[in-house]
Amino acid sequence: MFSALGRLANTHPRRVLGVTVLFFVIAGVLGGPVAGLLNSDNDSFSDTGAPSAKAIEQIEQAAGQDASPSLIALVDVDDKAAIAETTKILSDPSVAQVVGGPEMGKQFVSKDGSQTYFAAIYKSGVDSDKTTEHLRDELGRVDGVQVGGFGPAYQEVNEHVESDLVTAELIAFPLLFLVSLWVFRSAVAALLPLLVGGLTIVTSLLIVRGINEFVDISIFALNLITGLGLGLAIDYSLFLVSRYREELERVGPGAEAVRRTVATAGRTVAFSAVTVAGAGLALLVFPLRFLYSMGIGVTVVALAAAAVSLIVLPALFAVLQHRVNALAPRRWREAQLAESRAEVQGFWYRVSKFVMRFPVGTAIAGAAILLALGAPFLGVKFTGVDATVLPNGSPAKTVDSVLRQDFVGAESSPLIVAVTAPESDAADVKAYASTLGSLDGAAQVAEPRFLGDDTWQLDVVPKATTLDDKTLDLVGEIRDTDAPGKVLVGGASAEQVDQVKSIAANIPLALLILAALTFITLFLMTGSVVLPIKALLMNVLTISATFGVLVLIFQDGRFEGFLDYTSQGALESSQPVFLFAVVFGLSTDYAVFLLTRIKEARDAGAGERESVALGLQRTGRIVTAAALLFAIALGAFATSQIIFIKELGIGTALAVLIDATIVRAMLVPSLMALLGRRNWWAPKPLRRLHDRIGISEGDPADLERVDA
Repeated sequence: MFSALGRLANTHPRRVLGVTVLFFVIAGVLGGPVAGLLNSDNDSFSDTGAPSAKAIEQIEQAAGQDASPSLIALVDVDDKAAIAETTKILSDPSVAQVVGGPEMGKQFVSKDGSQTYFAAIYKSGVDSDKTTEHLRDELGRVDGVQVGGFGPAYQEVNEHVESDLVTAELIAFPLLFLVSLWVFRSAVAALLPLLVGGLTIVTSLLIVRGINEFVDISIFALNLITGLGLGLAIDYSLFLVSRYREELERVGPGAEAVRRTVATAGRTVAFSAVTVAGAGLALLVFPLRFLYSMGIGVTVVALAAAAVSLIVLPALFAVLQHRVNALAPRRWREAQLAESRAEVQGFWYRVSKFVMRFPVGTAIAGAAILLALGAPFLGVKFTGVDATVLPNGSPAKTVDSVLRQDFVGAESSPLIVAVTAPESDAADVKAYASTLGSLDGAAQVAEPRFLGDDTWQLDVVPKATTLDDKTLDLVGEIRDTDAPGKVLVGGASAEQVDQVKSIAANIPLALLILAALTFITLFLMTGSVVLPIKALLMNVLTISATFGVLVLIFQDGRFEGFLDYTSQGALESSQPVFLFAVVFGLSTDYAVFLLTRIKEARDAGAGERESVALGLQRTGRIVTAAALLFAIALGAFATSQIIFIKELGIGTALAVLIDATIVRAMLVPSLMALLGRRNWWAPKPLRRLHDRIGISEGDPADLERVDA
C-alpha cells in the first residue's frame, strides 16, 4: 500500500492535487451544513434504554403529554401585562398544560412575593426542539419575561457550542501558524500542516453527515471534529514533513525522497491513526449519544487525518521538492541544517543520556510526580448536564438560580414514579405513596394520578437538591420499596443514577478494546511484549495525572476568574470516560512515533542506550512541537462558555503536554535503560509471528532500493 502511495505521488502529483481541490469544494458544500443536521435533543447524556427513560416513556404514552415541564417563564407578580401575554403565548397548540401563576398557590410565588412562574408541559409526540425555539422567540419579545427550563437551557448550550467553535478556530489558526513557523523555520513548511488540518476537518464533516443519515450523532461532536481533526492533521503533517526534510538531506530532491518518506513516516502515521481510531471504537460500546457520537468523531477524524496526510502531502512534496523549505530567512535555514547534522549533540540526545545515567532515580521521580498529580482524582465527584453548565448571565441559568434560591419546593426536580396498576388498585397505590413519603430522603409525595392504560404517576419531591448524594440514594430506595405493581423511576436524579450505572457497566469492555488494540499495534511495530505493557502503564499514569489536575481545577473551583467559569463542585460524569479513551489513544500515538525511531536506530546497529538517545533526539523536538500544537488546537476550547467543553479542551491539552514532557523525557529513557535488551523480549511463538506479519517504519531493504 505504501509503495503504491509513493508511486501515485511521484507519477501523478498534479492530478492528485487537482482532485483534492475538487473534493474540498464538494465536501465543503455537502459537509458544511452538517451542524444543522446533527441531533440537538436534550437526551444526549442519558441512556435512552435505561429504566428512567422507560418511566418517562410510559407516563407520556398514558397521559398524552410530557411527564414534566420543558419550559419555564419567570415574570414579576405585579406585571399584569407580561403575565397576560405569557399566558396567551403558552396557549400554543403544542402545549398540553400550563401550571403556575400566583393564583395556583404559594409554591408558584417567590419567598418575597415579587415573582411568579409558569411551567409549560408539551403534548406527547410534538417536536419539542421546534416548540421550545418558537416559544423562546415569542416570549423573548415580551418585556419582563425570563425564559428557562430544561428545553431552553439545552438550546442555549447548543448555541454556545456553535459560537464557541468559531471563537476557538479564530484563536487556534493564527497561533498554530506562528508555532509551526517556529518549528519548521519556513513559511511554506509551516503552512502545510494547516492545509492538511483544513482538509481533514472538511472531509470529516462530510463523512459524519453520511453516518448521521443512519445513526443520530450529537451536535457536541462538532467541537471534537474541529479540535481533534486539526490536532491530528498537524501531528501527522509534522512527522511527514520532518521526515521528508531529512530525506532531502540524505538523497536530495526527487522521487526517492518522497518514496522513502511514505515508506517510513507514512507507515508510522497509518498505524498511529489506527491506535487513535481504536480509542474511538472503544467509545462506541456506550449507549449514551454523547459518548458514542464522540467515538464516531474520533474514529472518523483519525482515519481522515491519516488519509489526507498520506495522499495529499506526498503529492505536495513531489511538486515542491526543495521548495518545501522556501520562504525561510537564511539564519533559520542554517540553524535547521546545523540541527539536523549535530544529531549526537542535540538537546534531546543530551537529556536522554543524562536520564539514563540515573535511571532508577529518574523513573521514581517521574512516576511520583504523575501519581501526586493524580491523587486528587481519588476524591472525584460526578454531576450531570443542566442549566448550571451555562455561563453566568445566561437566561436559562438565571431562571434556574432564581427558582432554586427564591421559590419553596423548586430547589430540586421531583422523582417521577410510574406504577403499573389498574385504577381499581387506587387504595394500594395511595398506601404505596404514603410509604414513599416516609423514606428518609423524601420531603413530600404528590397525590397519585391515574393516567389511564394501567399507569399511575407519583411525583416524589426530595429533601436535597437534584444531584445530591441523598437524592441519588433515594432513587435506589424507591426502586427497592415493595409496590402494588411494576415500578419505574424517572426524572433528572434517576437519569443521573442510570447514566453512571450504564457507564460503569460498559467500562470493562471499553478498556479491553483499548488495551487489546494498543498491545497489538505496538507489538506489530516493535516485536516486543514488554514495550506494549510499559506503554499501557505509562498511559494510565498520564491519564491519572490529567484527571487529578481536572479535579483540582474544575471540581475544587480553582482559577474560576482566569478560566471564566463557575465550578459545579464536580466533573460531568461522561467526561472522564471520553478523556480516558482519547488520551489513551493520543499517548499511544506518540509512543508509536518514538518507539519506531528507537527501533530504527537499533536495527541500524546502535547500542541499547544509544538507540534510545538517537530515537529521542530524532523525535524529541517534533513530538514536543506536535504536543504544543495539539494543545493549542484543543486547548482553544478553554475559551468555551460551556463548562464541560472547557473541561474537554483543557483536559486533552494537559494530557498531551504531560505525555510529551514527563513521560517521554523521564520515564521512557529511564525505563528503557533499566531493562536494556529485555525491552525487546517476546515469547518465541510471538517472535515468529512478528517475523511473518510484523510492521516497522520501513524495511531497510526498501530504503536502499532506488526506483527505476
